[in-house]
Amino acid sequence: MFITFEGGEGSGKTTLIEKLKHTLLEKQYDVLTTREPGGSKVAEKIRSVLLDNKNTEITAHTEALLFAASRAQHLDEVIIPNLDKIILCDRYIDSSFAYQAFGRNLGMEFVQSINSYALKYLPDLTFYIDLDPKTGIDRVKKNRLHKTDRLDMEVQTFHQKVREGYLHISEMFNDRIIVIDGNQTIDAIYQVILDNILRRL
Repeated sequence: MFITFEGGEGSGKTTLIEKLKHTLLEKQYDVLTTREPGGSKVAEKIRSVLLDNKNTEITAHTEALLFAASRAQHLDEVIIPNLDKIILCDRYIDSSFAYQAFGRNLGMEFVQSINSYALKYLPDLTFYIDLDPKTGIDRVKKNRLHKTDRLDMEVQTFHQKVREGYLHISEMFNDRIIVIDGNQTIDAIYQVILDNILRRL
């Protein structure tokens, strides 16, 4: 089962994935955790370019293409060879829809066209942790003082557009995307996600 986790900055995805991994391993499931951008050697190098806050000259189209390239490499090296396992992936194509199609105003058609390969491998299930952008960014500033990346540093209006994008695509793909209130405790969010996964296994 291919499961992805989406949300704005500071939504707690990484913590949730780690908790779920340990629980599912205890239940004897074969689990793989990975992330985007990144997840493989080449894709991680692309990630370092994308998220380096010194790379302010990256244009919106270049950014979108780099995300798509990283995703294609990640698919070939990590996702496709492991589809027989439970894959827990921190971000996937819905991030490109939210951040580039909506946040960067590139539109769904362009983002879908450069991600045509990934569209052949959509997740079985996606959890979107919905959180007010200001709350999320405040968490990032508090918890990752020296690790803020290029996207963390974007203005508030950008993050608001990203959230609107996520809510829009959650309606478009409501057959696989489950929206969860990110204002709950991590434990409460975790339980909702775990219950949904176990029901489908």
